[in-house]
Amino acid sequence: MPDPIQAVKGMNDILPPESARWEWFEDVVRTVMRRYGYLNVRVPIVEPTPLFVRGLGEVTDIVEKEMYSFIDSMNGDALTLRPEGTAGVVRAAVEHSMLYDGGKRLYYMGPMFRHERPQRGRYRQFHQVGVEALGFGGPDVDAEVILIARALWRELGLPDVRLELNTLGQAEERRVHREALIRHFEAHREQLDADAQRRLHSNPLRILDTKNPAMQALVEAAPKLGDFLGESSLKHLDAVRAQLDAAGQPYRINPRLVRGMDYYNLTVFEWVTDRLGSQGTVCGGGRYDGLVELVGGKPAPGIGWGLGIERVLDLLQQVNAAPPAAVPDVYAVVPDAAALPQVMAALETLRAAGINVLMHAAGKDGPGSMKSQFKKADASGARHALVFGAAELAAGQVAVKPLRDAAAQQSTRPLADVPSWAHTLLNA
Repeated sequence: MPDPIQAVKGMNDILPPESARWEWFEDVVRTVMRRYGYLNVRVPIVEPTPLFVRGLGEVTDIVEKEMYSFIDSMNGDALTLRPEGTAGVVRAAVEHSMLYDGGKRLYYMGPMFRHERPQRGRYRQFHQVGVEALGFGGPDVDAEVILIARALWRELGLPDVRLELNTLGQAEERRVHREALIRHFEAHREQLDADAQRRLHSNPLRILDTKNPAMQALVEAAPKLGDFLGESSLKHLDAVRAQLDAAGQPYRINPRLVRGMDYYNLTVFEWVTDRLGSQGTVCGGGRYDGLVELVGGKPAPGIGWGLGIERVLDLLQQVNAAPPAAVPDVYAVVPDAAALPQVMAALETLRAAGINVLMHAAGKDGPGSMKSQFKKADASGARHALVFGAAELAAGQVAVKPLRDAAAQQSTRPLADVPSWAHTLLNA
Protein backbone atom coordinates (compact mmCIF):
# COMPACT_ATOMS: atom_id res chain seq x y z
CA MET A 1 0.00 0.00 0.00
CA PRO A 2 1.48 3.41 -0.95
CA ASP A 3 2.07 6.04 1.71
CA PRO A 4 -0.94 8.34 2.17
CA ILE A 5 -0.67 11.72 0.48
CA GLN A 6 -1.05 14.64 2.86
CA ALA A 7 -1.95 18.28 2.32
CA VAL A 8 0.80 20.85 1.80
CA LYS A 9 1.96 22.20 5.16
CA GLY A 10 0.22 25.48 5.86
CA MET A 11 -2.65 24.72 3.46
CA ASN A 12 -5.39 23.30 5.63
CA ASP A 13 -8.50 21.22 5.10
CA ILE A 14 -11.68 22.71 6.57
CA LEU A 15 -13.91 19.83 7.63
CA PRO A 16 -17.27 19.45 9.37
CA PRO A 17 -18.21 20.61 11.93
CA GLU A 18 -15.64 23.43 11.57
CA SER A 19 -16.87 24.17 8.05
CA ALA A 20 -20.26 25.08 9.55
CA ARG A 21 -18.56 27.97 11.40
CA TRP A 22 -17.15 29.18 8.11
CA GLU A 23 -20.57 29.02 6.43
CA TRP A 24 -22.11 30.94 9.31
CA PHE A 25 -19.38 33.60 9.12
CA GLU A 26 -19.82 33.93 5.34
CA ASP A 27 -23.59 34.28 5.75
CA VAL A 28 -23.07 37.10 8.27
CA VAL A 29 -20.68 38.84 5.85
CA ARG A 30 -23.23 38.64 3.02
CA THR A 31 -25.96 40.01 5.27
CA VAL A 32 -23.84 43.01 6.32
CA MET A 33 -22.72 43.73 2.75
CA ARG A 34 -26.30 43.72 1.47
CA ARG A 35 -27.20 46.15 4.25
CA TYR A 36 -24.62 48.64 2.91
CA GLY A 37 -25.32 48.03 -0.79
CA TYR A 38 -22.03 46.24 -1.59
CA LEU A 39 -22.05 43.67 -4.41
CA ASN A 40 -20.03 40.46 -4.62
CA VAL A 41 -17.13 40.21 -7.08
CA ARG A 42 -15.11 37.06 -7.81
CA VAL A 43 -11.74 37.30 -9.53
CA PRO A 44 -9.19 34.58 -10.46
CA ILE A 45 -6.83 33.06 -7.94
CA VAL A 46 -4.00 33.28 -10.49
CA GLU A 47 -3.06 36.71 -11.86
CA PRO A 48 -0.19 38.07 -14.00
CA THR A 49 2.85 38.63 -11.78
CA PRO A 50 3.33 42.24 -13.04
CA LEU A 51 -0.04 43.15 -11.50
CA PHE A 52 1.36 42.68 -8.01
CA VAL A 53 4.86 44.00 -8.76
CA ARG A 54 3.36 47.17 -10.20
CA GLY A 55 0.48 47.50 -7.74
CA LEU A 56 2.08 46.49 -4.44
CA GLY A 57 5.59 47.82 -5.08
CA GLU A 58 8.79 45.94 -5.88
CA VAL A 59 10.32 46.53 -2.45
CA THR A 60 7.39 45.36 -0.35
CA ASP A 61 7.80 42.19 1.70
CA ILE A 62 5.01 40.52 -0.25
CA VAL A 63 6.68 40.95 -3.64
CA GLU A 64 10.24 40.38 -2.40
CA LYS A 65 9.70 37.30 -0.23
CA GLU A 66 6.13 36.03 0.00
CA MET A 67 4.58 35.48 -3.44
CA TYR A 68 4.03 32.09 -5.04
CA SER A 69 5.15 32.89 -8.59
CA PHE A 70 5.86 30.61 -11.54
CA ILE A 71 6.27 30.57 -15.32
CA ASP A 72 3.39 29.09 -17.29
CA SER A 73 4.85 26.11 -19.17
CA MET A 74 2.39 26.60 -22.06
CA ASN A 75 3.13 30.20 -23.03
CA GLY A 76 5.91 31.47 -20.76
CA ASP A 77 3.70 33.97 -18.91
CA ALA A 78 4.82 35.01 -15.42
CA LEU A 79 1.94 34.14 -13.09
CA THR A 80 1.33 34.44 -9.34
CA LEU A 81 -1.12 32.97 -6.87
CA ARG A 82 -2.81 36.09 -5.52
CA PRO A 83 -1.27 37.25 -2.21
CA GLU A 84 -4.06 39.81 -1.58
CA GLY A 85 -7.36 40.84 -3.15
CA THR A 86 -7.32 44.55 -3.92
CA ALA A 87 -5.04 44.51 -6.96
CA GLY A 88 -7.10 41.80 -8.67
CA VAL A 89 -10.39 43.59 -8.05
CA VAL A 90 -8.96 46.84 -9.45
CA ARG A 91 -7.56 44.95 -12.45
CA ALA A 92 -11.02 43.50 -13.13
CA ALA A 93 -12.66 46.93 -12.80
CA VAL A 94 -10.22 48.40 -15.32
CA GLU A 95 -10.39 45.46 -17.74
CA HIS A 96 -14.20 45.43 -17.81
CA SER A 97 -14.71 49.24 -17.67
CA MET A 98 -16.80 48.88 -14.53
CA LEU A 99 -16.49 52.54 -13.61
CA TYR A 100 -17.81 53.95 -16.88
CA ASP A 101 -21.19 54.74 -15.31
CA GLY A 102 -20.03 55.70 -11.82
CA GLY A 103 -18.51 54.25 -8.68
CA LYS A 104 -18.88 50.64 -7.57
CA ARG A 105 -19.18 49.21 -4.05
CA LEU A 106 -17.76 45.68 -4.08
CA TYR A 107 -16.72 42.88 -1.72
CA TYR A 108 -15.01 39.51 -2.12
CA MET A 109 -14.26 36.37 -0.13
CA GLY A 110 -11.69 33.74 -0.97
CA PRO A 111 -8.26 32.15 -0.57
CA MET A 112 -4.95 34.06 -0.77
CA PHE A 113 -1.43 32.62 -0.87
CA ARG A 114 1.88 33.69 0.66
CA HIS A 115 5.13 32.02 1.61
CA GLU A 116 4.85 31.85 5.38
CA ARG A 117 6.36 29.83 8.17
CA PRO A 118 3.14 28.08 9.18
CA GLN A 119 2.00 28.95 12.69
CA ARG A 120 -1.23 29.79 14.43
CA GLY A 121 -2.96 32.55 12.51
CA ARG A 122 -0.44 32.55 9.63
CA TYR A 123 -0.83 30.06 6.82
CA ARG A 124 0.42 29.59 3.28
CA GLN A 125 -3.15 29.42 2.06
CA PHE A 126 -5.36 31.74 4.05
CA HIS A 127 -8.73 33.34 3.42
CA GLN A 128 -9.80 36.95 3.30
CA VAL A 129 -12.89 39.08 3.13
CA GLY A 130 -12.32 42.40 1.43
CA VAL A 131 -14.31 45.56 0.71
CA GLU A 132 -13.40 47.82 -2.21
CA ALA A 133 -15.26 51.08 -2.96
CA LEU A 134 -14.04 52.30 -6.36
CA GLY A 135 -14.72 55.71 -7.88
CA PHE A 136 -15.60 57.52 -4.64
CA GLY A 137 -13.23 60.25 -3.49
CA GLY A 138 -15.06 61.72 -0.53
CA PRO A 139 -14.40 61.16 3.17
CA ASP A 140 -17.97 59.88 3.59
CA VAL A 141 -17.07 56.59 1.92
CA ASP A 142 -13.92 56.35 4.05
CA ALA A 143 -16.17 56.45 7.11
CA GLU A 144 -18.63 54.05 5.48
CA VAL A 145 -16.12 51.27 4.84
CA ILE A 146 -14.80 51.62 8.39
CA LEU A 147 -18.33 51.34 9.78
CA ILE A 148 -19.02 48.24 7.68
CA ALA A 149 -16.31 46.51 9.70
CA ARG A 150 -17.92 47.74 12.93
CA ALA A 151 -21.25 46.30 11.79
CA LEU A 152 -19.55 42.99 11.11
CA TRP A 153 -18.05 42.83 14.62
CA ARG A 154 -21.48 43.54 16.09
CA GLU A 155 -23.25 40.89 14.02
CA LEU A 156 -20.60 38.31 14.89
CA GLY A 157 -20.63 39.17 18.59
CA LEU A 158 -16.94 40.09 18.60
CA PRO A 159 -15.99 42.45 21.47
CA ASP A 160 -12.83 44.40 22.29
CA VAL A 161 -11.82 45.38 18.73
CA ARG A 162 -10.47 48.94 18.61
CA LEU A 163 -10.09 51.32 15.69
CA GLU A 164 -6.79 53.08 14.96
CA LEU A 165 -6.68 55.83 12.35
CA ASN A 166 -4.06 57.82 10.47
CA THR A 167 -3.48 59.65 7.23
CA LEU A 168 -0.60 59.14 4.80
CA GLY A 169 -1.30 62.38 2.98
CA GLN A 170 -0.60 62.69 -0.73
CA ALA A 171 2.35 61.55 -2.81
CA GLU A 172 4.25 64.86 -2.75
CA GLU A 173 3.80 65.22 1.00
CA ARG A 174 5.05 61.67 1.51
CA ARG A 175 8.03 62.36 -0.76
CA VAL A 176 9.19 65.28 1.39
CA HIS A 177 8.56 63.28 4.56
CA ARG A 178 10.41 60.31 3.06
CA GLU A 179 13.49 62.45 2.45
CA ALA A 180 13.36 63.67 6.06
CA LEU A 181 13.06 60.09 7.32
CA ILE A 182 16.08 58.98 5.30
CA ARG A 183 18.15 61.83 6.69
CA HIS A 184 17.05 60.98 10.25
CA PHE A 185 17.80 57.27 9.98
CA GLU A 186 21.06 57.78 8.08
CA ALA A 187 22.26 59.94 10.95
CA HIS A 188 21.68 56.97 13.28
CA ARG A 189 22.53 54.12 10.93
CA GLU A 190 24.40 52.23 13.64
CA GLN A 191 21.09 51.77 15.53
CA LEU A 192 19.26 50.23 12.56
CA ASP A 193 18.77 46.47 12.39
CA ALA A 194 19.37 44.58 9.14
CA ASP A 195 15.75 44.88 8.03
CA ALA A 196 15.70 48.64 8.58
CA GLN A 197 19.01 49.11 6.74
CA ARG A 198 17.62 47.18 3.79
CA ARG A 199 14.53 49.40 3.72
CA LEU A 200 16.32 52.70 4.40
CA HIS A 201 16.33 53.95 0.82
CA SER A 202 13.68 51.71 -0.73
CA ASN A 203 10.80 51.98 1.75
CA PRO A 204 11.77 53.98 4.87
CA LEU A 205 8.14 54.40 5.93
CA ARG A 206 8.07 50.70 6.82
CA ILE A 207 10.85 51.26 9.38
CA LEU A 208 8.26 53.12 11.46
CA ASP A 209 6.34 49.85 11.81
CA THR A 210 9.28 47.94 13.31
CA LYS A 211 8.63 45.68 16.30
CA ASN A 212 12.31 45.76 17.35
CA PRO A 213 12.41 47.11 20.95
CA ALA A 214 15.93 48.43 20.45
CA MET A 215 14.71 50.79 17.73
CA GLN A 216 11.62 52.21 19.43
CA ALA A 217 13.29 55.37 20.77
CA LEU A 218 14.80 56.10 17.36
CA VAL A 219 11.45 55.61 15.65
CA GLU A 220 9.66 57.82 18.18
CA ALA A 221 12.14 60.60 17.45
CA ALA A 222 11.67 60.30 13.67
CA PRO A 223 9.99 63.12 11.72
CA LYS A 224 6.19 62.83 11.83
CA LEU A 225 4.27 62.76 8.58
CA GLY A 226 1.62 65.00 10.15
CA ASP A 227 4.11 67.84 10.19
CA PHE A 228 4.37 67.67 6.39
CA LEU A 229 0.67 67.48 5.53
CA GLY A 230 -1.08 70.25 3.62
CA GLU A 231 -4.48 71.76 4.27
CA SER A 232 -6.34 69.43 1.88
CA SER A 233 -5.03 66.24 3.49
CA LEU A 234 -5.77 67.49 7.00
CA LYS A 235 -9.27 68.58 5.94
CA HIS A 236 -9.97 65.10 4.55
CA LEU A 237 -8.91 63.46 7.81
CA ASP A 238 -10.98 65.90 9.84
CA ALA A 239 -14.06 65.08 7.75
CA VAL A 240 -13.58 61.34 8.28
CA ARG A 241 -13.21 61.91 12.01
CA ALA A 242 -16.34 64.06 12.14
CA GLN A 243 -18.42 61.32 10.53
CA LEU A 244 -17.02 58.63 12.81
CA ASP A 245 -17.74 60.88 15.80
CA ALA A 246 -21.31 61.36 14.61
CA ALA A 247 -21.71 57.56 14.30
CA GLY A 248 -20.44 57.10 17.85
CA GLN A 249 -17.34 55.19 16.78
CA PRO A 250 -14.30 55.70 19.06
CA TYR A 251 -10.83 55.69 17.50
CA ARG A 252 -7.23 56.48 18.31
CA ILE A 253 -5.06 58.57 16.01
CA ASN A 254 -1.88 56.54 15.54
CA PRO A 255 0.75 58.58 13.67
CA ARG A 256 2.93 55.46 13.27
CA LEU A 257 0.21 53.52 11.47
CA VAL A 258 1.32 52.65 7.94
CA ARG A 259 0.28 50.03 5.41
CA GLY A 260 2.53 47.46 3.78
CA MET A 261 1.66 48.24 0.16
CA ASP A 262 2.81 51.22 -1.89
CA TYR A 263 -0.60 52.18 -3.25
CA TYR A 264 -2.09 53.77 -0.10
CA ASN A 265 -2.69 57.51 0.42
CA LEU A 266 -4.72 59.69 2.79
CA THR A 267 -6.89 57.63 5.18
CA VAL A 268 -5.42 54.41 6.59
CA PHE A 269 -6.85 52.41 9.49
CA GLU A 270 -6.65 49.17 11.42
CA TRP A 271 -9.00 47.31 13.73
CA VAL A 272 -6.85 45.79 16.48
CA THR A 273 -7.23 43.52 19.50
CA ASP A 274 -5.11 42.45 22.47
CA ARG A 275 -6.31 38.85 22.20
CA LEU A 276 -3.91 37.78 19.42
CA GLY A 277 -0.56 38.70 20.95
CA SER A 278 1.83 40.33 18.51
CA GLN A 279 -0.54 39.56 15.61
CA GLY A 280 -3.05 42.09 16.90
CA THR A 281 -4.43 43.46 13.63
CA VAL A 282 -7.81 41.98 12.75
CA CYS A 283 -8.64 44.16 9.75
CA GLY A 284 -6.67 46.82 7.89
CA GLY A 285 -7.16 49.10 4.94
CA GLY A 286 -7.18 52.59 3.57
CA ARG A 287 -7.48 54.83 0.56
CA TYR A 288 -5.58 54.08 -2.67
CA ASP A 289 -6.42 56.83 -5.14
CA GLY A 290 -3.53 56.08 -7.50
CA LEU A 291 -3.96 52.33 -7.92
CA VAL A 292 -6.52 52.34 -10.74
CA GLU A 293 -4.20 54.44 -12.90
CA LEU A 294 -1.21 52.32 -11.88
CA VAL A 295 -3.00 49.20 -13.13
CA GLY A 296 -3.73 50.89 -16.47
CA GLY A 297 -7.10 52.59 -16.04
CA LYS A 298 -8.23 56.18 -16.10
CA PRO A 299 -7.49 57.87 -12.76
CA ALA A 300 -10.14 57.02 -10.18
CA PRO A 301 -10.15 56.99 -6.38
CA GLY A 302 -10.61 53.92 -4.23
CA ILE A 303 -10.72 52.74 -0.64
CA GLY A 304 -11.06 49.34 0.99
CA TRP A 305 -10.03 46.88 3.67
CA GLY A 306 -9.18 43.24 4.11
CA LEU A 307 -9.52 40.86 7.03
CA GLY A 308 -8.23 37.35 7.62
CA ILE A 309 -11.07 34.89 8.14
CA GLU A 310 -8.94 32.42 10.12
CA ARG A 311 -7.90 35.18 12.48
CA VAL A 312 -11.48 36.35 13.07
CA LEU A 313 -12.71 32.79 13.65
CA ASP A 314 -9.87 32.30 16.14
CA LEU A 315 -11.01 35.42 17.99
CA LEU A 316 -14.62 34.28 17.99
CA GLN A 317 -13.58 30.97 19.48
CA GLN A 318 -11.67 32.77 22.25
CA VAL A 319 -14.76 34.75 23.27
CA ASN A 320 -17.05 31.71 22.89
CA ALA A 321 -19.10 33.37 20.15
CA ALA A 322 -20.49 30.24 18.51
CA PRO A 323 -22.83 30.01 15.52
CA PRO A 324 -26.13 28.17 15.83
CA ALA A 325 -25.60 24.43 15.61
CA ALA A 326 -26.06 23.05 12.09
CA VAL A 327 -28.70 20.42 12.76
CA PRO A 328 -31.51 18.98 10.65
CA ASP A 329 -35.13 19.84 11.36
CA VAL A 330 -36.13 16.17 11.30
CA TYR A 331 -34.54 12.74 11.19
CA ALA A 332 -36.25 10.10 9.06
CA VAL A 333 -36.57 6.69 10.75
CA VAL A 334 -37.22 3.86 8.28
CA PRO A 335 -38.12 0.52 9.90
CA ASP A 336 -38.28 -1.52 6.69
CA ALA A 337 -35.95 -1.33 3.68
CA ALA A 338 -38.83 -2.31 1.40
CA ALA A 339 -40.43 1.05 2.16
CA LEU A 340 -37.40 3.07 1.04
CA PRO A 341 -38.72 4.03 -2.44
CA GLN A 342 -41.95 5.39 -0.93
CA VAL A 343 -40.01 7.08 1.90
CA MET A 344 -37.56 8.70 -0.53
CA ALA A 345 -40.42 10.24 -2.51
CA ALA A 346 -42.00 11.56 0.71
CA LEU A 347 -38.71 13.06 1.91
CA GLU A 348 -38.21 14.90 -1.37
CA THR A 349 -41.66 16.44 -0.92
CA LEU A 350 -40.70 17.49 2.60
CA ARG A 351 -37.45 19.03 1.42
CA ALA A 352 -39.24 20.89 -1.37
CA ALA A 353 -41.51 22.36 1.32
CA GLY A 354 -38.45 23.72 3.19
CA ILE A 355 -37.83 20.99 5.76
CA ASN A 356 -34.19 19.98 6.37
CA VAL A 357 -34.31 16.20 6.51
CA LEU A 358 -31.54 13.79 7.47
CA MET A 359 -32.46 10.28 6.32
CA HIS A 360 -31.22 7.22 8.15
CA ALA A 361 -28.91 5.44 5.71
CA ALA A 362 -29.53 1.71 5.35
CA GLY A 363 -26.52 -0.58 5.39
CA LYS A 364 -26.12 -3.66 3.24
CA ASP A 365 -28.12 -5.63 5.81
CA GLY A 366 -30.97 -3.13 5.98
CA PRO A 367 -31.75 0.00 7.99
CA GLY A 368 -31.00 -1.48 11.40
CA SER A 369 -33.05 -1.66 14.57
CA MET A 370 -35.50 1.01 15.64
CA LYS A 371 -33.49 1.49 18.83
CA SER A 372 -30.29 2.27 16.95
CA GLN A 373 -32.13 4.57 14.56
CA PHE A 374 -33.73 6.57 17.37
CA LYS A 375 -30.32 6.80 19.04
CA LYS A 376 -28.89 8.35 15.87
CA ALA A 377 -31.94 10.57 15.50
CA ASP A 378 -31.37 11.94 19.00
CA ALA A 379 -27.63 12.44 18.37
CA SER A 380 -28.34 14.36 15.15
CA GLY A 381 -29.83 17.27 17.11
CA ALA A 382 -33.09 17.14 15.14
CA ARG A 383 -36.18 18.34 16.97
CA HIS A 384 -38.41 15.64 15.50
CA ALA A 385 -38.17 12.10 14.20
CA LEU A 386 -40.38 11.11 11.29
CA VAL A 387 -41.24 7.43 11.60
CA PHE A 388 -42.24 5.77 8.34
CA GLY A 389 -43.79 2.62 9.76
CA ALA A 390 -45.73 0.14 7.66
CA ALA A 391 -49.07 1.08 9.23
CA GLU A 392 -48.49 4.81 8.77
CA LEU A 393 -47.44 4.39 5.14
CA ALA A 394 -50.43 2.19 4.39
CA ALA A 395 -52.64 5.01 5.68
CA GLY A 396 -50.69 7.66 3.70
CA GLN A 397 -49.27 9.16 6.85
CA VAL A 398 -46.03 9.61 8.81
CA ALA A 399 -45.60 9.56 12.57
CA VAL A 400 -44.01 12.71 14.06
CA LYS A 401 -42.16 12.06 17.32
CA PRO A 402 -40.80 15.08 19.24
CA LEU A 403 -37.19 14.54 20.39
CA ARG A 404 -36.54 17.67 22.44
CA ASP A 405 -39.80 18.07 24.36
CA ALA A 406 -40.54 15.20 26.73
CA ALA A 407 -44.07 16.48 27.38
CA ALA A 408 -45.04 16.64 23.70
CA GLN A 409 -47.07 13.78 22.22
CA GLN A 410 -46.39 11.78 19.07
CA SER A 411 -48.81 12.57 16.24
CA THR A 412 -49.43 11.62 12.62
CA ARG A 413 -49.46 13.89 9.57
CA PRO A 414 -50.74 13.27 6.01
CA LEU A 415 -48.13 12.73 3.31
CA ALA A 416 -50.52 13.89 0.61
CA ASP A 417 -50.49 17.48 1.85
CA VAL A 418 -47.02 18.18 3.23
CA PRO A 419 -47.08 21.98 2.70
CA SER A 420 -50.10 22.29 5.01
CA TRP A 421 -48.10 21.14 8.06
CA ALA A 422 -44.40 21.40 7.16
CA HIS A 423 -43.85 24.94 8.44
CA THR A 424 -46.04 24.36 11.48
CA LEU A 425 -43.62 21.55 12.30
CA LEU A 426 -40.66 23.90 11.94
CA ASN A 427 -42.15 26.41 14.37
CA ALA A 428 -43.50 23.91 16.88
